Amino acid sequence: MNLNVKQIHVGFVAQYWPRVEKFIAAANEHAQDDYTLDQIKVYLSTGSWILLVAVDDNDEIHGAATVVFTNYPNDRVAFITCIGGRLVTNQDTFKQMSDIFKGYGATKIQGAAREAIARLWRRYGFKERHIIVEVKI
Repeated sequence: MNLNVKQIHVGFVAQYWPRVEKFIAAANEHAQDDYTLDQIKVYLSTGSWILLVAVDDNDEIHGAATVVFTNYPNDRVAFITCIGGRLVTNQDTFKQMSDIFKGYGATKIQGAAREAIARLWRRYGFKERHIIVEVKI
């Protein structure tokens, strides 16, 4: 299946939300309470994060991703906060996504991933940098 990755302009997030919520919700199940769906929607609708969708030739959405950009001294990082869908990750969609990020000035892509997703993303050159642990105080 040929998929096109496109960014949804902040002004259209409310229109697209019913079509992408299930993908974001499924991905967010693994976020360990970092964000609620309502918080994600607010970040998207205010432009703090961007929304990407993977669509087929009939404009049917097969997956969605949310991304926040962070500036470090030597890099601008596109951090994938949520990504969900089935069979949406391949060389072509990864290149399309990377091109969108480059358009925002990104020099790196990062994301927190459980082991199964980390194995998948290794195919695209991702390497483990950190193991993130936390405690609530």
